[in-house]
Amino acid sequence: MVYNNIKTARFICRPNRFIAHIELDGKEEVCHVKNTGRCRELLKPGVTVFVQEFDKTSRKTRYDLIGVKKGDRMINMDSQVPNKVFHEWLLKGGLLEDITLIKPEARYKNSRFDFYIETEKEKIFIEVKGVTLEDNNVVLFPDAPTERGVKHIKELMECMEEGYKAYIVFVIQMKGVSYFTPNYRTHEEFAETIKIAEARGVNVVACDCMVGENCIEIAERVEVRL
Repeated sequence: MVYNNIKTARFICRPNRFIAHIELDGKEEVCHVKNTGRCRELLKPGVTVFVQEFDKTSRKTRYDLIGVKKGDRMINMDSQVPNKVFHEWLLKGGLLEDITLIKPEARYKNSRFDFYIETEKEKIFIEVKGVTLEDNNVVLFPDAPTERGVKHIKELMECMEEGYKAYIVFVIQMKGVSYFTPNYRTHEEFAETIKIAEARGVNVVACDCMVGENCIEIAERVEVRL
């Protein structure tokens, strides 16, 4: 995936989950933050950020915060991009072969999963999660408690009881990490639930991404430690 009109700026502060103040071309601007997670380890005063510029006439803010530099590592912070790059990866045969149907935002009973896929032999539900939290080269999810995430995992186990296959895919929005693990410290219930799900047959997959200032694409699988 490629972004247009990317600008380099300096992060100043984040008054709330949805906006940040940045310095761009010597002027302070208000920027929309597309990731509502805490991201405290990323958005520190003075760090370099990358924003996408839009025509302000149709928006409250002129910029979206897309990426950030953490040391020498480029991290994509767009919470809408994991599904997009995963879809691109599916089309390239990155996860499954012989796909005959891809349906985003698919309903199952009272639930909605990110993807429903059919291959020549299987029917599959997939939930995708974006990962931006990194600590000593280890990536973790979630960075804040997520009851919604627990619900999704339990629903994936339910659909397996009716003969579907199920995947939860963690799209790591950076490159060069050692492994992925659930964040027990932040949300123990999520971590324990995914461990149970994996034991019952839910496929738990993590993959990293090549990330540039204006682009991102899935690169390769990363070890999962539950």
